[in-house]
Amino acid sequence: MVIVWIAWVVLMAGVNLPTPLYAVYSERFGFSSAVLTAVFALYAFVLVPALMLFGQLSDRLGRRIVLLMGLGAGAAGLIVFALAQSTAWLFAGRAFQGLAVGMASSAATAALVELEPDRNARRPALLAGLAQAGGSGAGPLVAGLLAEWAPSPLRLPYVVLLGATAAVALLALRVPEPVRGRGGRWQVTRPAVPTDIRRPFARVALTAAVLWAAVALFLSIVPSYAATLLGTSNLALLGAITALMLAASCAAQVAAHHGITSGRAQQAGVALLALGLAGLVAASPLGSLSLLLVAAVLTGAGHGVGFLYAQDDLNRIAPPDRRGEVTAAFITSIYVAVAGSVITVGLLDTHVSLPAAVAIVAAVLAAVALGAGAWHRYGEAGG
Repeated sequence: MVIVWIAWVVLMAGVNLPTPLYAVYSERFGFSSAVLTAVFALYAFVLVPALMLFGQLSDRLGRRIVLLMGLGAGAAGLIVFALAQSTAWLFAGRAFQGLAVGMASSAATAALVELEPDRNARRPALLAGLAQAGGSGAGPLVAGLLAEWAPSPLRLPYVVLLGATAAVALLALRVPEPVRGRGGRWQVTRPAVPTDIRRPFARVALTAAVLWAAVALFLSIVPSYAATLLGTSNLALLGAITALMLAASCAAQVAAHHGITSGRAQQAGVALLALGLAGLVAASPLGSLSLLLVAAVLTGAGHGVGFLYAQDDLNRIAPPDRRGEVTAAFITSIYVAVAGSVITVGLLDTHVSLPAAVAIVAAVLAAVALGAGAWHRYGEAGG
């Protein structure tokens, strides 16, 4: 179980490794913020179909082999980024990374549940959330530190993560196989939601979508935004801002793991997120690093609390015999919002300044977050 979790952390770290480096790529290859957001969004456009295509493959072949296939696709993405000679290479690298997560996420999620020794229903959900947030934060931090103070900034971070991926793949060969591969028809897991759960599903899907859309801003645009805001090219600092946000998410998930009702947790999560987005917008005219860091912490804390309980609600309401379809719909909702938020910033940046584009999208996300919070309150009251 521990090896599966480490493998997922390493995979997510590799997927988000380029975050503080995109500004360097933009300068070297001469592309705009609109192209940058398209590079980032391609990940989502590949991930969702891959998830649907490979969602049930681990039921047929076993968890271990599909996890290894995901690690292999992730390694291919790292190699492409390390060898990148033009913007087209970045698109190809992101496509491999979307494929990797689409392949591995369902297998890793199922393996964590099936290898849980005490059959604790919530612990695998917590571990999954920590793997995604922790790995996503570790990648930018490692890349920023190595790119700033070590040689070959656009090569060495990928070589280091490639070595870690190879090591964890060797360990994964020894993971017990909780599901013996079986024959039968390989079905595509299509997004679908049964009629009787559509209302509660829409509520938790909206919550998760707006939470991850805000995180996507920090993973894609905020490093460039912060570089403009602070007048710095320090890649370690730019990577640390994103890492701080996701570290706050991990800490909030652990802290909120017990002792709070699901509806109230999600209300608190989206409220904190809205405050964090407000701080992100205000940091620009004030030129304040401190406010930007506070905004990162608030956004991360809101994401951690809100998403943990949104995922928990989804696990509770999804019928066991249709869990794959419902989960696919849930993840599709998230990545549609992720792609939409970053692409919108890129398109707006062609007409207004980057701080203005971030402010517009952040304001919309904050309004949606507050609306989701109001819906949770209404839902708890019986709606």
